[in-house]
Amino acid sequence: MRNEIMTVIETIADWCANATSFSPIAIERAEHGFCDTIGCIIAGRKDPATLAAARAFETRAGGGSSTVVSGGRADPAIAALINGVAAHALDFDDNFHGATTHASAVLVPALLAMAQALGRDGRQMIEAYIVGLEAQARISSGVNPSHYTAGWHATSTIGCIGTVAAVARLMGLNRDGIAQAMSIAVSMAAGVKGQFGTPVKPLHSGLAARNAIEAAQLSAAGMVGRLDVLESRQGFLALYGGDYPKGWPQDRSESRSNELAIERFGLTAKRHPCCGATHRAIDAILDLKRDHDFRAEDVVSVNATVTEAHARNLAYSRPDDEMQARFSMQYTLALALSQDSLRLSDFTNAAVRRADVRALLPLTELSVYDQATERAAAGRLPHRVIVTLKDGRRLDEVRQAAKGDVSLPFSPDERKVKFLDCARFSGLPPAEAQELFVRSSHPAALDALDLRNFLL
Repeated sequence: MRNEIMTVIETIADWCANATSFSPIAIERAEHGFCDTIGCIIAGRKDPATLAAARAFETRAGGGSSTVVSGGRADPAIAALINGVAAHALDFDDNFHGATTHASAVLVPALLAMAQALGRDGRQMIEAYIVGLEAQARISSGVNPSHYTAGWHATSTIGCIGTVAAVARLMGLNRDGIAQAMSIAVSMAAGVKGQFGTPVKPLHSGLAARNAIEAAQLSAAGMVGRLDVLESRQGFLALYGGDYPKGWPQDRSESRSNELAIERFGLTAKRHPCCGATHRAIDAILDLKRDHDFRAEDVVSVNATVTEAHARNLAYSRPDDEMQARFSMQYTLALALSQDSLRLSDFTNAAVRRADVRALLPLTELSVYDQATERAAAGRLPHRVIVTLKDGRRLDEVRQAAKGDVSLPFSPDERKVKFLDCARFSGLPPAEAQELFVRSSHPAALDALDLRNFLL
């Protein structure tokens, strides 16, 4: 690298190439993220979005080195695309608040496909996962929250650029190769939140995983781009940064904590199979029901206050199908009012048409924080839920974190129950589901042969 101040990409790539020591908590959280994502991939393997992606690229499948969840093998880029769609198809995959991304839905399919193709072992794959998560967080620090609020699906923009750093490291590229791979990926980063509630949303994660692999391959083959493309005049920040972009500090060598993003933010595993913008409100309703002993028929109204970005995500007050229902505060809170948990089976077209649930949709009103409050916030704003009951009680709950967050983590039993529920939803036989859970639980311990046959 040059002696003068490095570009943002060069700074990130330098760290990605040279990071060698990872704490036990970082490894453990990466393994939990990997296992959770494999469960989501299995659950989404028969989703229409996954099957459409598999049909579209079936002529490029069948003779490759990487396992495809819909069956057979393909070249790594296509395997990553199809498995990436499956990972995100049911919106049950984790959130990464360090970058406002579904980080694992891009990282795990891309790294699994490339590790299988190259014969890498589980430890190398997990370390690359941590590197990719860190790269996503560092990219995000310059453009979010404005980037996400403006309407960019950060999973497919920041997710792509950060994941290519992980893939390039796994391939063995040096810091210059990683930097060029990231530069190339900037020109492949796309995805708008206007597609939320449609099958194109999970396609975003699949495309990001594929693009990450192909950008790394292009770099390895000699393709080069501008290394200041994140911060340059017509670069990522200028075009994708939103209304109030922050940018990255000039002296980037002094701007980073020694604590990694996976240690600082962790990963938020999902308790409910729907948009993360609903989860804190859902948890608030479930807690209020438990603490105050009321039922859906006792409720006059529900008001949920969320950020502008979350309100924009939840565009369907009267959802027509299962995809829209995952992005409806009205539908998800109707479920929370009428039952004790939200299940994968609640997000089918038949379930969305249930008369008893649809009768509860008008109860919920969605409110938004004012812009000044959002801009002044030092961190993530909480969600506030107010439930008014027919007996005159007004119940108020403020939730800073959802169940599954690093501050409210799943227990080992809860992680297993979710994985087996995902497998059951996909039709996987119980014995096979149990075996896959055991294999998925400690991916860092897998050798190259184990990984090559993973998911088969």
